[in-house]
Amino acid sequence: MEGKTIGVLGGMGPLATADLFRKIILMTQADSDNDHIRVIIDSNVNIPDRTEAILHHGKDPLPEMMKSAKLLEAAGADVIIMPCNTAHYFIRSLERSVTVPFLNMISLTANELRENQIKTAGLLATDGTCKSGLYEKALTAAGIRTLTPEPGGQERVMQAIYRVKAGEEVPASELWPVVEKLEAGGAEGIILGCTELPLILKPAQMRIPCFDPTAVLAKQAVLFAGKQISEKAALFFCRKRRENQVG
Repeated sequence: MEGKTIGVLGGMGPLATADLFRKIILMTQADSDNDHIRVIIDSNVNIPDRTEAILHHGKDPLPEMMKSAKLLEAAGADVIIMPCNTAHYFIRSLERSVTVPFLNMISLTANELRENQIKTAGLLATDGTCKSGLYEKALTAAGIRTLTPEPGGQERVMQAIYRVKAGEEVPASELWPVVEKLEAGGAEGIILGCTELPLILKPAQMRIPCFDPTAVLAKQAVLFAGKQISEKAALFFCRKRRENQVG
C-alpha cells in the first residue's frame, strides 16, 4: 500500500532544507528503499528574506511561499512542513491557501519542551523570530518563560546564521558565550530556533537540554506518514553534559 507523502516547502535556506530531509530519512525505521517515505521538496530560493519582510518592510515572501505550497499540493503531498522558523510568521495565510495540512514547527517544539518539564527556555533565533514573538506566544501558552540574548549576543547569533546561509562552516565555540549567558540567566533548556543553528550546535555538545525544532518537525512528519521512528532518532534528541567547550 502506498503511504503518505510529505511535502517540504524549502529553500529557506537550502542547507536547512537538506538537513530536514536527512533527518526524515534517518528517523524512519526502514530496511530498504521501499520502506522510506515519499518526500517532495520544493527548494524555492526565490522566497524573499523573512526577517527583512517582518521587521524592515522588505519584499513580501508570502506570494512565493503560496506558490510552493500549491505546487506541493498539486504534486500529491498529504502534509506540508517548512524548515524555517521565521517563515511560520506566515503560516496562517499559507494554511488558507491550500487544503493540505501544515505541521507547525513552533507549536510542536513548545509541546516538546513542556513534555520535558522545561519552565524557562533560552531562545536562539533570527531577529524576525524573536521580535515577532512566535516562540514566546507558543511557549507562554505551554507555561514556559522565554529568555532571549542581549543585543550583542543576538547580533552574534544573526551573524552566525547568515554565515551558514553563505555556505560557511561556523564553529560551535562562536555561540558558547551566548548560550552560557542564557544558562546563567536561568535557562533550563536551549531552543535552536533557526534551522541553520543545528548545523552549528548539536544537542550532544550542550550542558543543558537542547531542542532542535528541525528534528522535532522531522519526527512528527515521520509519525504523520504512519512510519515507526528509528533508533537513530536518538542522535538528534540526546542530551549529554558538555564537559569541555567543543569547537
